[in-house]
Amino acid sequence: MAMTQEQFERRVARYEQRARQHPALYKFSLFLLALLGYGYLALMMLILLALFLVCIAALFTLKFLAFKLVLPVGAFLWMVVRALWVSIPAPDGFELERAQAPELFAVVERLRRKLRAPRFHRILITGDLNAGVVQVPRLGILGWHRNYLLIGLPLLQSLTVVQFEAVLAHEFGHLAGGHARAGNWIYRLRMAWVRLLSELEQAKHSGVFMFRYFFNWYAPYFSAYSFPLARANEYEADHVSARVTSPEAAAEALTGVTVIGAYLSEGFWPKIHANADDSPRPAFAPYADIGVSVSTRLPAAQAELWLKQGLSRRTSLDDTHPSLSDRLAAIGQQARLAPPAPDGAADVLLGAALARVIDSCDKRWQTSILESWIRRHNTVQDGRRRLAALEREAQDKGELSDDQFYERAQLIELYGAGPDEALVHFRALRERLPENALVCFAVAQRLLARDDVEGIELAEKAMMLHEDAIGPGCELLRDYYWRHGEEEQAHAWHARLLERSKVLDAARAERSGVGDKAVFEPNALSAGQLQDLRSQLQRLRTVRRAYLVRKQLTHLPHRPLYILGYVLKRRLPFSRDVSVEVARSQIAGQIGFPGEALVVDIGVRRKLGRKLRAIRDSQIL
Repeated sequence: MAMTQEQFERRVARYEQRARQHPALYKFSLFLLALLGYGYLALMMLILLALFLVCIAALFTLKFLAFKLVLPVGAFLWMVVRALWVSIPAPDGFELERAQAPELFAVVERLRRKLRAPRFHRILITGDLNAGVVQVPRLGILGWHRNYLLIGLPLLQSLTVVQFEAVLAHEFGHLAGGHARAGNWIYRLRMAWVRLLSELEQAKHSGVFMFRYFFNWYAPYFSAYSFPLARANEYEADHVSARVTSPEAAAEALTGVTVIGAYLSEGFWPKIHANADDSPRPAFAPYADIGVSVSTRLPAAQAELWLKQGLSRRTSLDDTHPSLSDRLAAIGQQARLAPPAPDGAADVLLGAALARVIDSCDKRWQTSILESWIRRHNTVQDGRRRLAALEREAQDKGELSDDQFYERAQLIELYGAGPDEALVHFRALRERLPENALVCFAVAQRLLARDDVEGIELAEKAMMLHEDAIGPGCELLRDYYWRHGEEEQAHAWHARLLERSKVLDAARAERSGVGDKAVFEPNALSAGQLQDLRSQLQRLRTVRRAYLVRKQLTHLPHRPLYILGYVLKRRLPFSRDVSVEVARSQIAGQIGFPGEALVVDIGVRRKLGRKLRAIRDSQIL
């Protein structure tokens, strides 16, 4: 049975206490737990290899029988080897040579030597506000890593040199001598287990049971047990950063990445992407402008709000990285926002290579975004034309239908005057339809985005009016309360969201097919509805008989699931013939059922056909 989030949180809390009280014993236990995983893998590999060799040897005696066993056993052994030989592609970016940016290489080498970190085979410049060390194993799970240092150009443009050094020191700290070698090994392997489990679970071979049950227990247990170490390594890396540079520089780097990251994602990039509304091609060079924007256009009031939001976030188990406030407290510092002055950013370390790096990032961005840019441009133009058509219709007729009114409000928000004007129209529509769940939710969503508490009552009302609003409403209210630091309320709505998700998941599973144990009941449709279905089936000219029933459901029984069992007019010798599949697709896609429905060929599933025929008034054709 999979570990629930609540169980995971309880286990992590228990292991964190153990790690604080007995750190050496905790790390040794974690080391043994990692070896257990490898030991199980080694044992299974030996069993498979032995079985394969036995089958090979048996070829001389059992012959054909052994030959039939050799192929599936060998195929499964090869599948397992491929899964264990985790292939990680090398990261992408602009590769710097030492001669191109000697000052940057000098900084990297000085910090690397000071922290006794491994040397880097490649230094790549990327388009992200981030830096990191990526180790690509050349021998899969056995290691022999090639080390890549990834440095984001926006990071260089958004921090001073000393702040940038603090970020590098943090990343190097994960690999430095300050961490025990066994701890570093487990830290790197933690994600390898996740990848390995994913590879095995995706396989369709029946022999996967040899690994699935063990890993279903082991993977979440190992993840929970190693979580305190991963979290502790983040704090340790921050201490390394503060020690190598200064606590002030480390605090400035942490604060700057939080605030400038919010500015880029909520201010800078949305404005760049908004140009797609009018420009059919991304003929822009955004990376050339990031540095200037950060140093001269960072809005002070908004930056203060972003910082407040960053500090209000709490450390959670969703991420091994602690919250900003906890990381600052751990190094004894307050938040320090100190963006670089013009011409004072760390991109000066790139020297003459800066222009080439910017050009490379801009070209990569233009290539990566071209398809979505064109798609957005076309969508906006279509939306504007549709909005103009609705406005003309409103003028000509003096009024729009409810659906048209709602559509116009959406189009105004997306392609017209903007969110403020759209909210006026959504409010007007709510006055017109006060008991409509969709309209109530639409207004609530826009009010809560403005931190208007009136949206709380509307969101709750939408959930009362229609159950389809429960999931989105819980998510909306959870995010609102979490954003405002009201964790108890946020957790309560999250718990309700999880409860609703479980119900929907169970309902989807129950409606996904028709098993042998399914129980049916009369369809309970009116004579008019049945006649309409009968007419649609007759127009297809491929169905000889048809039976319609309802499946008895445990979850959401008020939402009927209809089962249409049909027999084709002319049976083909092979039930999987293409024309049979075409007929099934036609029935499923062209018949307008009064609710959710599944179609089943009871000419093939005769036992199911007998059950459908036994239901009163089930035959409709």
